[in-house]
Amino acid sequence: MAFEGLRSRWYARQLGSDADLATYRTLHTASLASPALRQGLNAESVERALRHLRNLLGTAAVAIADTHDLLGYDGLSTHHADQAQAIALRAVDATSTVVAGRAELACDTQGCLVQQAIASPLVIDDRVAGALVALTDEASASLLRATEEVAAWVSGQLELAELDESRHRLVRAEVRALRAQISPHFIYNSLGAIASFVRTDPDRARDLLLEFADFTRYSFRQHGDFTTLAEELRSIERYLLLEQARFGDRLRVTLQVAPEVLGVSIPFLCLQPLVENAVQHGLRSVAGGGHVTIEARDADRECVISIEDNGAGEDPGRIREALAGESAGESVGLANVDERLRTTFGDEYGLVVETAPGAGTRVVVRVPKFAPGVAP
Repeated sequence: MAFEGLRSRWYARQLGSDADLATYRTLHTASLASPALRQGLNAESVERALRHLRNLLGTAAVAIADTHDLLGYDGLSTHHADQAQAIALRAVDATSTVVAGRAELACDTQGCLVQQAIASPLVIDDRVAGALVALTDEASASLLRATEEVAAWVSGQLELAELDESRHRLVRAEVRALRAQISPHFIYNSLGAIASFVRTDPDRARDLLLEFADFTRYSFRQHGDFTTLAEELRSIERYLLLEQARFGDRLRVTLQVAPEVLGVSIPFLCLQPLVENAVQHGLRSVAGGGHVTIEARDADRECVISIEDNGAGEDPGRIREALAGESAGESVGLANVDERLRTTFGDEYGLVVETAPGAGTRVVVRVPKFAPGVAP
């Protein structure tokens, strides 16, 4: 018995006071509703979240509506769903919390546990997007405050969902911009190089045509904001094969990749523009042709990728302007890649560019080997 008493006191110390336990349960219940709400305000997400929201409020039923219709109802007395919709739309129109009494929730069901309701608007970015309705046997000041607090928390999750969607739209727009920058001259010149081998070396012409098809298929694919380093490098290899078919020995390439980092997830088309720049710089104003070195190495929790050319180099001030989005032309791709890396992984993961006139250019990309929400 003494041992049982000691164990009970140990559990009490580990789990904390009743208030601590209540806080834990509240946070845990909120965390269960959060993933659904982060998918936005729609019938599917509401259906997945409502049960947890009802547990948060401890009411007989809970409902959520948008500005037009009821999206979901969870709990007892489902015959009050239409009335819950009307009350929710009242809160939307009033842009403030409303309380409905027995007159608005009248029914013929004996012992019905829904006698009153509290509806609080859901506000996203200063606009009312819907309302949360708590249906109960008796409204109280504490329940009114709790409903408003839960509605404010739900609004915050929905606003984060809109920010996520905005970020994805931005990334997709930036990828479309990069695709638009794929030089028509490269396409025409590649097809011209392939055509030149049709009679002299048909086997090579066929192989190059397949590489060109795979390169364009990858560059213009429509699914996913992310890819693996292996897939991006394979597309780059296709690009380099096509360029070497044009320039022959004038373009030399060194590729060094640690196998451990091939599966690392990176933003789609984040390396290809850098390699294209390196090829153009390496072949420009360099006697004997250009040399491009691509290296990817394992650096503990990060993957470090460097792309270097032996070209004429660049004015560091111009590079700073490019990364700040203050210049046009080929450097737009540099700013695009830098912005997407920062958006995806954080500001500490932007591009590092080492260059000077006459000294070539080296671009360093660091990415975490594992990042939440980043997967092909």
